[in-house]
Amino acid sequence: MLCKDSFGSENELSLEMDATLQNVKVLLAFITDELEKHDCPPKAEMQIELSAEELLVNIANYAYTSGVGKVKVTLNHLTDPTGIEITLKDQGIPYNPLEKPDPDITLSAEERKIGGLGIYLAKKNMDEISYEHREGSNLLTMRKYW
Repeated sequence: MLCKDSFGSENELSLEMDATLQNVKVLLAFITDELEKHDCPPKAEMQIELSAEELLVNIANYAYTSGVGKVKVTLNHLTDPTGIEITLKDQGIPYNPLEKPDPDITLSAEERKIGGLGIYLAKKNMDEISYEHREGSNLLTMRKYW
């Protein structure tokens, strides 16, 4: 479901969907379409898409222990400086992935512990990333400027 925010802002769009791996394509199409409308450079577009995909995969795999839950994705176009803010909101288990230690990327893939690389990539690719748990919801917000 695609809709304008409740305040009618022209700069903000949202999409609510099941938090499943199958919906990664839906998320990426939603984001890509908006980035292209706002002349996002290809490198920034790739970084944003990778980060959003990794965060949705984490929500799909870990947020809901029994069954499938929802995720709401909100895009807010920033104008000074130009960029985008993306918020993923779910009502899954409260969890701040930003508190997880970064993986030791100096180790070989065989030596590294499984997990954490997606969040690490999102932190490295985005200009800002934050988490808060508010009113029963996890809110993970990331910003990229161009």
